[in-house]
Amino acid sequence: MTNDIFAARLNTAMKNSGKKQVDLIRAADEQGVKLGKSQISQYVSGKTLPRNDILRFLASALNVSEEWLKGEDSENIDQISDIKLTDNESLGADDMRVIKKSSKLDNVLYDVRGPVVDEANRMEDAGMQILKLNIGNPAPFGFKAPDEVIHDMRRQLTECEGYSPAEGLFSARKAIMQYAQLKHIPNVTMDDIYTGNGVSELINLSMSALLDNGDEILIPAPDYPLWTACATLAGGKAVHYICDEQSEWYPDMQDIESKITDRTKAIVIINPNNPTGALYPREVLQQIVDIARRHQLMIFSDEIYDRLVLETEEHISIASLAPDLFCVTFSGLSKSHMVAGFRVGWMILSGNKRIAQDYISGIKMLSNMRLCSNVPAQSIIQTALGGYQSVQNYIVPGGRIYEQRDYIYKALTDIPGISAVKPKAAFYMFPKIDVKKFNIVDDEKFALDLLKEKKILIIHGGGFNWKQPDHFRVVYLPRIEVLKECVDKIGDFLSYYQQQ
Repeated sequence: MTNDIFAARLNTAMKNSGKKQVDLIRAADEQGVKLGKSQISQYVSGKTLPRNDILRFLASALNVSEEWLKGEDSENIDQISDIKLTDNESLGADDMRVIKKSSKLDNVLYDVRGPVVDEANRMEDAGMQILKLNIGNPAPFGFKAPDEVIHDMRRQLTECEGYSPAEGLFSARKAIMQYAQLKHIPNVTMDDIYTGNGVSELINLSMSALLDNGDEILIPAPDYPLWTACATLAGGKAVHYICDEQSEWYPDMQDIESKITDRTKAIVIINPNNPTGALYPREVLQQIVDIARRHQLMIFSDEIYDRLVLETEEHISIASLAPDLFCVTFSGLSKSHMVAGFRVGWMILSGNKRIAQDYISGIKMLSNMRLCSNVPAQSIIQTALGGYQSVQNYIVPGGRIYEQRDYIYKALTDIPGISAVKPKAAFYMFPKIDVKKFNIVDDEKFALDLLKEKKILIIHGGGFNWKQPDHFRVVYLPRIEVLKECVDKIGDFLSYYQQQ
């Protein structure tokens, strides 16, 4: 059963029976079948396929056979789904040509804001209060930008009405260059720095400039899903290497080596890591550099959380260990200065730029095409990087992020059936569920069931390209009293939960 065939037959059966999505949702509710608006929308659009119990319900409700819905009979699906109209016919609402998404999106996911979140939004629209542990957005949890940053943006706002140079303001790039020097990133000039509307825009830009159809790029699993999405949309193939939970979530070097082919162009690392909260020590980074050197790979390093390191650990930029390789390092102010909505990011090109001149020309072209990044946001980079780093107050004993990390780690791992590696950086944890204990075979269903029963929003591990249904990510930005309420409800939920 393919997504396209199922979606086409589902739409045909709905049209023939005169049933709309809302009719199916209502019928499911009457029969005690859990079917939400976001789920049926995904089935109709061809994004996902239903589980067997949902398939049985849909076939029964639409008066067709399961085999027909799955496309396992001999009927030609093209003949079923192709509606042809004569010049004298008019299009009714149900007969309009369906505008489908690009096939380039077939293997793209971004469940950080996906179906589970859609259901949470629906519940909120119905007046329910949702406890959110799903997204790393500091502002809603009471984290505020430093006063100096807000003051300086206001003072400079009237000077930021026009475009800046495509790469960014001089003052911003100068401050980033000096920051790169503090991180010991080699061979960086003003021309090697590009500002962006968050790191997200620059990830997209850098993948588009690099990948031809079929090119491969190594990306960690679990990953921040934007990396896989952008590589896929650029025509490349994301090849996921395993990060090993038994080894502090460090990359598995043997797995990396085994997945390199003659099509592999680059390796991505996320350090500190989202979603695991891992921080890679020097020896791990050096092993990655050694692999990249042997196979002539470029390195992309996502370091947006480099100033959110807990304990007494030190963040090391991998580019500082690889002066002979071409590296692109990403960072920004969204997390460290609590200004996620300002969209302030940058990337730094370093190391052996001589071998990457053609790629750099592509970066420049794409940078010019979007004209420039947010100029008012650029105006605060110098202040933010050069001034007092208020984030330090949060990541030491007694600070909110530090104490909330300690609380959530102990509280969740005290629940029977939950284990976790204690995070060393950022504000995420990636707990493991005992799937045998709870009979879990579908982690998205687990997240949906928790949401519907306890009104707690988490993101399932599959949303981070983790293939086993045994993990979920929590964000520990809420205050401890909110985290306690969440953990108490999760513990109660797991005291009786068995996935059906």
